[in-house]
Amino acid sequence: MEIGGFQVDEPVPEARETHALVTVRPWVDVGRAGRHALIRMERNLNANEIARIERPGRYYDFSRYRPRMMNVGAERRFTIPNTTVLHAKREDGPDFLFFHLLEPHIFGEDFVDSVLEFLKRFNVTRYTQVGSVSDAVPHTRPLLLTGFVPEDTALRYGIQKSQYQGPTSITTLIGQEASKAGIETLVFLVRLPHYAQLDEDYSGVSRLLEVLCPMYDLPSDLIDAERGRRQYQQIDSALTRNPQAKKLVEQLESSYDAAHKETESTPLPPEVERFLKEMDERLGEEQEDTPKD
Repeated sequence: MEIGGFQVDEPVPEARETHALVTVRPWVDVGRAGRHALIRMERNLNANEIARIERPGRYYDFSRYRPRMMNVGAERRFTIPNTTVLHAKREDGPDFLFFHLLEPHIFGEDFVDSVLEFLKRFNVTRYTQVGSVSDAVPHTRPLLLTGFVPEDTALRYGIQKSQYQGPTSITTLIGQEASKAGIETLVFLVRLPHYAQLDEDYSGVSRLLEVLCPMYDLPSDLIDAERGRRQYQQIDSALTRNPQAKKLVEQLESSYDAAHKETESTPLPPEVERFLKEMDERLGEEQEDTPKD
């Protein structure tokens, strides 16, 4: 079965309320944090691949995304870079679609339309894009999350509103158009230390799962914080042999701490101030009315 530019395996899963979880590589998946976070969720939910772009050469330049040859036992296999979609069915909640989007080089608008058609076909009610970017932050402090999410979600999980302006990916249009179509849209990225340059940053993976697991009622043991901690301890060891790099990290720590302190001292919004004042007054009245021994 075809949905836009996708080839979907038969039988096609039943279209019920569905949440889409999305990563976009390589644009916003530094250290493959988004990719590995979704893979851990997929394994826990026994997700199966159900679709891929039928003709990937329509969207991708294979001199930039190289096909690969590999040996599997006595067999030689040839793989072509592609976008894939996995599906997981849940009995006690919405189904999941996991999109591993490979950013297109050409015909970007057609690529976007194909994904939007897929979302519509599977009755997607929430579109959540996760990923990671390099930033001037220290590995010795809690990793920051920024993005665009509802205010209550931002407060609950500590996601700061993104202030980024500049070049972006055509895939950003997917979330924008999904929102216009009435689909709840969330985007949040973990900020990773730019000097680390890890092929797989497991602290970034864990930070994303700290949000995704409670958000989707998944077991907390998917969050393997210790693996990332060991990675960053190796960076500590390397810094002891590089005074210049150590000084850079100390400067980043000072900037991080100053920004965090400024955030903590920011005045509360007027409506919150009024609410707290009213609560204090009510509590005072109740204490006055309470009979004394």
